[in-house]
Amino acid sequence: MSAPRRSPESTAAAPGPYVLGVDSGGSGLRVALGTVGGSAPVATTVCGGPVRTGPAGIDAGHLLEQLLPAARTLLEQYGGEDGSGIDAVAIGAAGMATLGGQLRAELPSALEGALGVRRLALAADAVTAYAGAVGQRPGAVVAAGTGMIALGTDLTSWRRADGWGHLLGDSGGGAWIGRAGLDAAMRAHDGRRGGSAALLSRLEEVFGPAPELPGLLYPRTDRPAVLASFAPEVAACAAHDPVAAGILREAAVHVAEAAAAVCPKAGADGEPCEVALTGGLFRMGDPLLVPLREELSRQLPHARAVPGSGDPLTGALSIAQALAAGDLRLPRHPTLLRVPGEGPEQKPE
Repeated sequence: MSAPRRSPESTAAAPGPYVLGVDSGGSGLRVALGTVGGSAPVATTVCGGPVRTGPAGIDAGHLLEQLLPAARTLLEQYGGEDGSGIDAVAIGAAGMATLGGQLRAELPSALEGALGVRRLALAADAVTAYAGAVGQRPGAVVAAGTGMIALGTDLTSWRRADGWGHLLGDSGGGAWIGRAGLDAAMRAHDGRRGGSAALLSRLEEVFGPAPELPGLLYPRTDRPAVLASFAPEVAACAAHDPVAAGILREAAVHVAEAAAAVCPKAGADGEPCEVALTGGLFRMGDPLLVPLREELSRQLPHARAVPGSGDPLTGALSIAQALAAGDLRLPRHPTLLRVPGEGPEQKPE
């Protein structure tokens, strides 16, 4: 666990009650301590590596091994001396919707026993990304990094598009772009149509001789991340290579299609629906964003694209704060956003 970092906006000893936001993703576990009425986290910390996933899904025991010491350290160092405990916790996890069965079964009682937590929200990382980017308003979010998922709500139900992983979907995400770039490079190596000499040059610079790439890639357990690592090379070539530019235009079409599938007809008070773009993929800048804005304007003329105003950790903390205050307005869902102990949940769409 890294040393906790105090937020520059926090006070020396923030008064409780306290809440925890947790973001479990491919790069590791992040934890934020906040207060019910606060706007910024009191302090944050990064735990060890990613939480393990096994035959039963995301490993609840491994998550708790990292989360509980981090929570106690944050509370001891930054919670002040008013005797307050943790009132609510929101945990967002990549894969929660499809691999979170063990988390949903074990975390409620484990967190109540270890920390006295009675209010808990378990969310897919797309939901925490939505909460961080849009808040508790109608709208849509596209969360794109290695993968890609779109999520929208009118505050009565959720609509989801893609997020099915690099073998079945995630179209337009980092792994998809990287794989398309490597495919174009290998085509150039073979002399097939659709090849890119520029991308072949970048492949050889990054990975070595092209014929050795399958042996480097296929045994890896982190293949999506390896594929996504080539996406910035595609973006770097796009200005002078039509094949690379075409890959990014096609990615933009896929991302816009996912956004169009989930965006409600209008936002709050009849205003245009906001579509927030969040995630590391959009740091590519203009090579992707220019064609994406064009596609969003064509496919979603009633919507307004906005940059994401927060990340999934910010969203998890805001969900915990709303839950503690009794003001969580985002729709419940058995796998996307579950609050154990509440009444009947919305059926999956």
